[in-house]
Amino acid sequence: MLGHSEAMPAGQDAQGELKRAVVEFARGASTEISTHDEALLEPLAERLPAGMPVYVAHTPKSSLEDVIRVAIKVQAAGLTASPHLVARRLPSEQALRDTLARLREHGIEQILLVAGDLDRPAGPFRSTLEVIDTGALEQSGLKRLGVAGHPEGHPAVGAAELLAALRAKRQFAARSGVAVHIVTQFGFNPAGVCAWDRMLTQEGIDLPVHVGIAGPAPLSKLLKFAVHCGVGTSIGSLVKNMGAVASMTGLAAGPDEMLLGLIRGCALHAGSRLARLHVYSFGGALATAGWLRSVMEGSFDLAPDGSRFAVRS
Repeated sequence: MLGHSEAMPAGQDAQGELKRAVVEFARGASTEISTHDEALLEPLAERLPAGMPVYVAHTPKSSLEDVIRVAIKVQAAGLTASPHLVARRLPSEQALRDTLARLREHGIEQILLVAGDLDRPAGPFRSTLEVIDTGALEQSGLKRLGVAGHPEGHPAVGAAELLAALRAKRQFAARSGVAVHIVTQFGFNPAGVCAWDRMLTQEGIDLPVHVGIAGPAPLSKLLKFAVHCGVGTSIGSLVKNMGAVASMTGLAAGPDEMLLGLIRGCALHAGSRLARLHVYSFGGALATAGWLRSVMEGSFDLAPDGSRFAVRS
């Protein structure tokens, strides 16, 4: 986790300590692209640190073959590819095994496994647990597995079922030796994420959490992706409470406010599961990479009250 203190430091050095905490947290970050960003891989690799995890999303208009191809190119560019495997879009168990074998042949050791939202699965899998139960993941030599976390809940799955699934994935990690981590959906309510973080600890879910935030993007684009991704509570509140009112209600109107809210609210606290930052790009891969690089290098200026910051051009 980020640190061991129970609260942000007070006094003259508070801003310096807060800035150092932001930089430290950002340096372990990952980001995400879609297969449509394939042509941007060269400039992305120039902006991002070597070895940085880059997730390759399986969007509705892309195929599994697209995801595999782009993931292989991400890995070849000197980054750490983490392709999405969507359980409900896998046509067969053999396709699962063949995909894992191809990825491993190209040095890819990490995937993000999600269920997907197809009403009618393309093959035999309705859930990620069914994929795990095949044994294919550990048999492939996979080293690291990301699974989904939903701090605000899921529109189609109840809280008890989500918690049970995380327990099962923790058990899979213990018996298989595959390092499992949770990648959360993005949101705009740092206090809500911190409450969910504390709940994980209370429930004995000790998997590390890579906490998702929305990168720099226009509100209209965020709304579109929020609706598609099922982000409900915080986005609805954010629309009603943009700007000054958002700050008053504890909501984050930008990635800087969300990041600072998470660090001050829980990531610095002993027992927090928040281990890394995951920044969603929403079609703005280069802008997100530039913003993230600036944060990692400390090239930003904090507001006097420490509630937000602006990256330097």
